[in-house]
Amino acid sequence: AALSDRRGRLLGDNVTGHAVFLMASSERALLEALVRLGRLVPVSPELRDAVRRRFRRAPQQPVLVLADVDFAVLSALEERRAQLPDLVIQTVPKRWYPAGAAVAAITGYTSEATDRELTSASGAKSGVAPGELVGRGGLEQQYDSLLRGAAGARFTEVDARGRIVRELGALALPPRPGVTLQTTIDLELQQFVAALFGDSLRGGAIAMDPRSGEVLALHSAPSFDPNRFVGGIPPDYWAALTTDPRRPLFNKVLQARYPPASTWKLATAVLALQSGTVGLGTHMPIPDRGGLWYGGRYFRDWYRPGHGDIDLTTAIEVSCNVYFYQLGLKLGLPQLLRGGVALGFRDRTGIDLPNEAAPRFPADVGYYDRRYGVGGWSNAAVLNLAIGQGENDQTLVSMARFYTALATDGRAARPTLTPRPPMRTPLFQLSPAQLTGLRTALAGVVSARGTAGGSRLEGIALAGKTGTAQNAQAPEQDHAWFVGFAPAEQPEIVVAVLLEFGEH
Repeated sequence: AALSDRRGRLLGDNVTGHAVFLMASSERALLEALVRLGRLVPVSPELRDAVRRRFRRAPQQPVLVLADVDFAVLSALEERRAQLPDLVIQTVPKRWYPAGAAVAAITGYTSEATDRELTSASGAKSGVAPGELVGRGGLEQQYDSLLRGAAGARFTEVDARGRIVRELGALALPPRPGVTLQTTIDLELQQFVAALFGDSLRGGAIAMDPRSGEVLALHSAPSFDPNRFVGGIPPDYWAALTTDPRRPLFNKVLQARYPPASTWKLATAVLALQSGTVGLGTHMPIPDRGGLWYGGRYFRDWYRPGHGDIDLTTAIEVSCNVYFYQLGLKLGLPQLLRGGVALGFRDRTGIDLPNEAAPRFPADVGYYDRRYGVGGWSNAAVLNLAIGQGENDQTLVSMARFYTALATDGRAARPTLTPRPPMRTPLFQLSPAQLTGLRTALAGVVSARGTAGGSRLEGIALAGKTGTAQNAQAPEQDHAWFVGFAPAEQPEIVVAVLLEFGEH
């Protein structure tokens, strides 16, 4: 079964391969056959042990030895058939990903079913056979039962020593092919995003349609080559992937959680506008002179000279911390927490990919009582939350989902990689003028006066928000965020990007 992008271009497909099996009447006969086979092709101790385990699961069936052999090995084995009477060579489908590492975060990969999967109730129900490939990660895992189909069966007559006498004609059970799954991905855009990250940058990006939730691109960097898993992953490549501190097998769009930093200021703004606490033209009592004293502590602005006396629109454009510190105090911690929960910042998005992590966000002030003890914390906690720091860790897909509501009418779109009925959840209610005002402010961010002025493009109005997130692993190297949409007036695409160690 194939995976394709929205225009039918292949992301993953089955191609013809050849697998080597052995028929054996006993485990001893199997080991003897492996010794003979080892004179022609390498049979490592690890492979021998794996073959023995497969045999014990299904001793009456041909046991898989080599899942994918090339033409040279195939020819060598065919030439020496007389030395290997118990050899079975079968044509089998094998997985192939034409775009390789560029689509790995979407497709995942396949590998042989484990003992646990073969013996568990779920494995038995899904018809997984010994030696069969199952999906790992990505769409291969999410839609495994649809993509995999079902294997057929053929009877073979063997003698008392397990040697093949003859094939018994037609298939006893015809195979059932898997479905072809067309995705919402735009392969050209996907490859463009992957090329931007290259091999040197760490992080992730997701692009989606804010109206339907269709995911147009999703990339986690660094990536890996899913084709290397075909026929069994080489041990050295697996060791390299699992020991790499950049975690190439970890999907940073769905599983990694980062402080959302200033991209979250739009949530604070939404809650303040919705509650009537401020308007777009409201000024704060204390102008920004580079920081704010509160509770005997000085909370700095990222811009040391300060932004002066500004309103909410300008505070968004220049990402003024001092403005949002005071806005958070006006809202108060309980209201800010209730609002964050209502905006979905504790919930998974429901994207149709496995292993999505839930964001971290306090449910209520009781969180602080439990963590710091009753009276062990101060209201200064609200200052950090108001600017997207503190006890707040979000995924890229979570932030992208929130911005789909900003780009439309206050309803957030459920991200999807396959054609599913759109699901849009109301997050907040603002007037058309307020929504237009927020989008205008976000367009100001990507203008000559905003924090993303260097990214403005000729001929198209972009809107978005930058963020510089604290990095607990390396405090001197912050993570860099951008979440936005375009065109600013009638958004057709929302993009969320995070660069680990990207700094300011």
